Amino acid sequence: MAGTISDIKKLDYDIYKYSSYSSSYLPENIREDNPSNQTSRWSSNTNTPPQYLVLKLDRPAIVTKIKFGKYEKTHVCNLRKFKILGGLEEERMVLLFEGGLRNDSIPETFNLKHRTNSGELLPIKFIQIVPLLSWGPSFNFCIWYVELLGIEDSMFILSNLRKYNMLREVEIVRLFLKHCRQQGYVNSFSALQEETGVKLEDEKMTELHETLVNRGDFKKTEEMLMEFIENGLMDNYLERQEYKPQWNLQLTPENEPRPGRRGGHQLIIDPMTSTIYLYGGWDGNEDLSDLWSYDVKANRWTLIHEHSELLDGPTPRACHKMVYDTRNSQIFMLGRYLDSASRTEENINSDFYLYNTITKTWFLICNDTSQVGGPQLVFDHQMCIDVDKQTIYVFGGRILEPKNEEETTGQYRYSGLFSYHISTNTWAHILVDCEHPTASSPYVQSIRSRVTHSMLFHHKHRKLYIFGGQRGKDYMTDFLIYDVNTNELSNMTPENNNTDTKNVPQSGFTQRATIDCEKDEIYVLTSLSKEKERRDLNINSFWLFSLSKKEWCCVYKSEHSNGENCYQKSQTTCHEPCPRYAHQIVYDSTNQVHFLFGGNPGTNSNVRLDDFWVLRLEKPNRGNILRYCKYLLRKQEYEEITKNDPLSAILYLQTKLYDIIDHSDPVQLKEFHKLASLLFKSDTVDGETEPTSLLTCPLATATAATAPVGGNKHKQQRADDDGHKEEENMAKVMRVESPKSVEEADTSSISSMSSSDCSNSQAQQLHGAAAQATEKADGTSLAMNPTITPKQTASKDPEGGRSGTDANAPKPSTSRSCGGIVRNRAVDQQFEMKIRRCLLFNKLVDLMPEALCQPKKNISDFVLL
Repeated sequence: MAGTISDIKKLDYDIYKYSSYSSSYLPENIREDNPSNQTSRWSSNTNTPPQYLVLKLDRPAIVTKIKFGKYEKTHVCNLRKFKILGGLEEERMVLLFEGGLRNDSIPETFNLKHRTNSGELLPIKFIQIVPLLSWGPSFNFCIWYVELLGIEDSMFILSNLRKYNMLREVEIVRLFLKHCRQQGYVNSFSALQEETGVKLEDEKMTELHETLVNRGDFKKTEEMLMEFIENGLMDNYLERQEYKPQWNLQLTPENEPRPGRRGGHQLIIDPMTSTIYLYGGWDGNEDLSDLWSYDVKANRWTLIHEHSELLDGPTPRACHKMVYDTRNSQIFMLGRYLDSASRTEENINSDFYLYNTITKTWFLICNDTSQVGGPQLVFDHQMCIDVDKQTIYVFGGRILEPKNEEETTGQYRYSGLFSYHISTNTWAHILVDCEHPTASSPYVQSIRSRVTHSMLFHHKHRKLYIFGGQRGKDYMTDFLIYDVNTNELSNMTPENNNTDTKNVPQSGFTQRATIDCEKDEIYVLTSLSKEKERRDLNINSFWLFSLSKKEWCCVYKSEHSNGENCYQKSQTTCHEPCPRYAHQIVYDSTNQVHFLFGGNPGTNSNVRLDDFWVLRLEKPNRGNILRYCKYLLRKQEYEEITKNDPLSAILYLQTKLYDIIDHSDPVQLKEFHKLASLLFKSDTVDGETEPTSLLTCPLATATAATAPVGGNKHKQQRADDDGHKEEENMAKVMRVESPKSVEEADTSSISSMSSSDCSNSQAQQLHGAAAQATEKADGTSLAMNPTITPKQTASKDPEGGRSGTDANAPKPSTSRSCGGIVRNRAVDQQFEMKIRRCLLFNKLVDLMPEALCQPKKNISDFVLL
């Protein structure tokens, strides 16, 4: 076919609209790439929002990338934060990208969203660039050059335009179907569905709506939800939930040996046997050379060697690094720190050791790796192992030199990226440091080395991930990727990387990182800074980076006041480790838990820690979400029972609701007591109807229809708002997040046919007529639109009620006279009940795949009066 997604070319565009410009810095300038000309740019006349440029393509196209050119030098007006929108029409544009530019001279290209949520290609004709922040916060915005890349083949675009318009038409019909069902327009729903052939949702969801909302069969609804959960329909929702961290102090029997206080030690783990190995460190007075093992399953420490140097092992040391070879059950150790007094020619050698965990023996591989093509003596470096290829990677760290040489130059030297092949016992210098003498050669690859950074190896991606660190007084924020198969080094920009430091780990703090290759997740614990001037920021934070989404997420952050020194307290009173540096952390991928040991709390030069912590990151499971769904259903059923049969409600409370409440949890017990208090609430206040509800979503105009007048109306609004917060709290207690999409927009759409208050005299005049008009043959009240005759209202669904609507859906009972509206209390109660069931239905379907469910939006979202 003509044109494919791979046929990317430069697209022509015109400047369609702009917010402002200053002096000669015209918007047209961005069409020419002239990095040496300082005037070749667009500059806004102000930094007051909104500032923007709207670009118009010659014809609709699939725009896949946008390239920003820059000035040859850094510039305070460069965009530090911006967003890009696009669409076929200027008034209807969607977000395509949000991010920022680095303040340098290197052009940057970004991928734009070019597919719909359903996966179809998204044709656009307008692109809007919206600057949000410049690198100089008080300066105006400037853009030097913009290039759009994509597909504009006419046949290809025409084909995709047809698909796009067809999908758009289907979504419009689905919005109408949803509106008809919520409003009870049975005939309209059936006619529209029959004529278009469009289904509102999957048949399972239609059956769920019929069972819950129309029939009120809570038992059947519960059975259906159990089946949905067993079949994995809520697994995607569970996967999207945030982790809940849980720190626990790992205590061992007092009469058993355990490692003492230290910092600068090393921890590694053998995931096959769930055994942690600890070596060395500084205890505040001297370096250590003891080797320990910890059996995770038995919760027991074992001292293997107290002084490894007596058994042909390494000398006492700190700030070294270790890796574990799971194929051969071996530990490799490299590097160490020496104080200035010990930095003599004979001491500065980069010894390289191996420890066999099976034979429990040490072996000196090399007395000085710098003599065989490896790194010089370094500390604060990083090591990773590629077990499949039997290769160790060593990157960064500060090179230790004799005291007199370091004092003469006054500058530190940093080590590049090295590889060591275990089988052949050979080293290779892959990337030199950017200040290495050979770095200027066009044939030599270089990298900006650093200390206190993180480096992790993903054995499936075959890549090294490097981020953070420090070089001199510069704190690094870049995220580097090195492909070990292709030897390519690239810089990754996270999707949510912008000026909001809340979205990324802060630089300049001690970080410890681990990786889960199965989940494609990187975990980073940031804690106390080694720099004394930054010690006032006494913070622990734990971050997750999703390699699939390319996004950072803060799992938790906890601030400790300067007076809160956890290490001086009984550790059992602390709920998490105190901030520290020089600690170590390892990840047990089998059991999916982290272990942390020791470190320096930064308060006293001689104080070190010996606490041992376990961190579990947990997400809600199927059992949690089933329990939550049952709670929502049974709470709704209970509330309905309390209105008609309080005695039955007591029994229901004591059995059905009692069974799903954890009565050892104070929060859940409190909610249970609140449910019990419904039995003692009055249905009326000052003669006006007051809904008796608990833990429900605010009903917007729906609650207004049945709320008491004057102060009682405000009282009811507060009660509903409080109830919504309480329901969200209950969801968190049950370890699931309450769906966020059931908002006031939903409720206002459902309840848009609510009646208003009217005078008592009008109510008395019309009450009898309204009651007669809304009486069904079986004796129950039926709400009725005043413009429809009783015969029309009682018409049946041609598909026997399986269309997902209810022919007998209650509406607020109203009858108009002299502009007034009278309400029938019984019918309004039925109407309120129907609204609450609809809200519950919306909340439940939000837990399931979007492709199976009704649209999340409503027609009312697009109608403004």
